[in-house]
This record gives sequence, C-alpha cells and structure tokens, in this order.
Amino acid sequence: MYVRADVTPGAKKENITTLANKTFQIRVTEKRERNMANTRVRELLAKHFAVPIGSVRIVTGHRSTRKIINIDI
Repeated sequence: MYVRADVTPGAKKENITTLANKTFQIRVTEKRERNMANTRVRELLAKHFAVPIGSVRIVTGHRSTRKIINIDI
C-alpha cells in the first residue's frame, strides 16, 4: 500500500495525523541530519500499521518533506 506523508522534522512533539485519501501529517523530533528523521518516520508508521520496520520503505522524497512510502501489509 502506498501512502503520502508530509513530514515536519525537529518538532517539539511527535504525532501522526491522518488526512484525507491516504495522506499523513507526521511530526518527528529528530533532525534531518544523518537520515535520522526518515528512520523515525519509518518507525512511527510501522507502529501505526502494526508491521515490522522492514515492511516500511520510502519510495520517493528521501531529502524532501513530502514523501511517498510503501507499506507491505
């Protein structure tokens, strides 16, 4: 399943908000440096969908705040 995510790195609090049409607003406390924010996004989505972290893969947007993510359910 493909989902879209708008990510805010360096936020004060972490949360996932579901918007319309398989789009998520994700706020993470990690910074952009050394791929830490992307790793945390994968962890949060894996927990949200109750799948292993290996099942969550960023397809596009590795350096952008807008991402398309593939989740193997």
